Amino acid sequence: MMTLPLSLIGVLLGLLFTGSTLNMFSMIGFIMLMGLVTKNAILLVDYSNLGVREGKTLRQSLADAGAVRLRPIIMTTLAMIFGMLPMALGLGEGGEQRAPMAHAVIGGLISSTLLTLVFVPVVLTYLDGMGRRVSRWFAHSPEKPGNNLAETDHSPN
Repeated sequence: MMTLPLSLIGVLLGLLFTGSTLNMFSMIGFIMLMGLVTKNAILLVDYSNLGVREGKTLRQSLADAGAVRLRPIIMTTLAMIFGMLPMALGLGEGGEQRAPMAHAVIGGLISSTLLTLVFVPVVLTYLDGMGRRVSRWFAHSPEKPGNNLAETDHSPN
């Protein structure tokens, strides 16, 4: 969820550079973009969590996740960008009306893909450190058998 504001930066820059307006079509493009940006972050986090479960350190699993998942992320991003290029050119009837959606999506994809590959591992590292600190506050020693008050014998014998 923290990568979604990164896509908004690219949307606004894409609209600014192309001279497009923020209208209903560009907002629909932004909503469509949110799904892809979230998917990219999920790919990184899921693969990283798999590495941690296998016994790797968080740093090593994040590096592996970035290396292994880079190609699928780049491929889906480029497919989306090239798929939006005809719409971005605004050719045909009504093309100039739908072009802002493509401008928003292309700008958001470029910025969010580049920033997600850096931002997600950094945020995950900070959240893991914060989680470890919080778990120390609430951690308690496991009870040993016989230490439970309900199990102790309070009979006078």
